[in-house]
Amino acid sequence: MTAPVTVSVTRHVDPTRTTEMLAWVQAGTTLAERFDGFLGSGWVRPSVDSSDWHMLYRFADSESLAAWEASPQRAWWLEAAHGSVEEKRRERRTGIEGWFDEPTTVEALSAAPVPPPRWKQMVVIFMVFLPLSLTANFVASRVIPDWPLVPRVVLVTTVMTPLMTYVFLPWMTRRMSWWLHRR
Repeated sequence: MTAPVTVSVTRHVDPTRTTEMLAWVQAGTTLAERFDGFLGSGWVRPSVDSSDWHMLYRFADSESLAAWEASPQRAWWLEAAHGSVEEKRRERRTGIEGWFDEPTTVEALSAAPVPPPRWKQMVVIFMVFLPLSLTANFVASRVIPDWPLVPRVVLVTTVMTPLMTYVFLPWMTRRMSWWLHRR
């Protein structure tokens, strides 16, 4: 099972070519939208006059991202900005990394999916958390029944957190997407 992958690229852009850069970024988004698994893109600048552009794009999984990154369309798009754009840094993030670092300004180039209502998110989390918690606590009560409460809870939480984050919650979210995104 693979999680969605977000790529963050910091590029130095010639400040005199902002208009061309906007068109170039939009062209890249338009091309990427045609690839399976594309979830969206956008860019962030620290200020209006900054020459650093932080570009983000997200794919449903590593395979979809690899198809985009190896495509002749992407190669053509990158070549189109040769000499005007210099890549300074690239990062890949999966899972929930970055959820807690909200940028102050984001200029989206493609519509980001509308998140489901919080109450629906809560229901899906509960559907995963309750059986996992019951199972983990049942196993702990059989395997380590004599442990004091705090170490037992720490162990159960340490095991449950990655299982929730990387396995069961993404699985359940995909299974329930028909309901989560229905308006």
